Amino acid sequence: MKLTKLEHAALVLEASGQKLYIDPGSFTTALTETANTAAVVITHEHPDHWTPEQLNRIIAMNPGVPIFGPAGVAAAAGDIAVTVVAAGDTVEAGPFTLRFFGEKHAVIHSSIPVIDNVGVLVNDEVFYPGDAFTIPDGIEVQTLAVPAGAPWLKIGEVMDYVLEVKPRRSFPTHEMGLSRGGKDLANARIKGVTEQNGGTFFPLEPHESLDL
Repeated sequence: MKLTKLEHAALVLEASGQKLYIDPGSFTTALTETANTAAVVITHEHPDHWTPEQLNRIIAMNPGVPIFGPAGVAAAAGDIAVTVVAAGDTVEAGPFTLRFFGEKHAVIHSSIPVIDNVGVLVNDEVFYPGDAFTIPDGIEVQTLAVPAGAPWLKIGEVMDYVLEVKPRRSFPTHEMGLSRGGKDLANARIKGVTEQNGGTFFPLEPHESLDL
């Protein structure tokens, strides 16, 4: 399986000639090469993780493609059909097995409502938590997509999260709001705690890939 990081929170995974998109949102360059998409996963409804325009680009090349997300995403998507998933669900989409964990977005501030959020484990290999520090209980995470910068986190929480999950591999995501210096700082901290548990950190930039 090949994982390619796109801008901000978006990923695309490829297996057996098919693709899985995760969280293509407003900070991600318009998707154009989406043929052979088996499914789309949207972790939550914030626009940096999905937009109607991004989903419609995928649908145009893949009519009937299943889109999975929590109830909040289905409500926000309007006329775009979203299959609701929640913690504990497992679905199959082409060569991809998707297991879902967690229920809520991390708290940003007491004045801001806490929305639905699901993390997704792909083929028992890649775990992407969305905007939360969800621990997939009972799972030995091979590759962890680590949120590196957001209004809802501080780097110490990120480090504690990586230390608790103990992934074999990690890479940064959700960092469009960071400067180059901010990215380098976050990468150094994530690298340190990943290696503390014997893992390997990959400082992926947009459009760089890992073969898993």
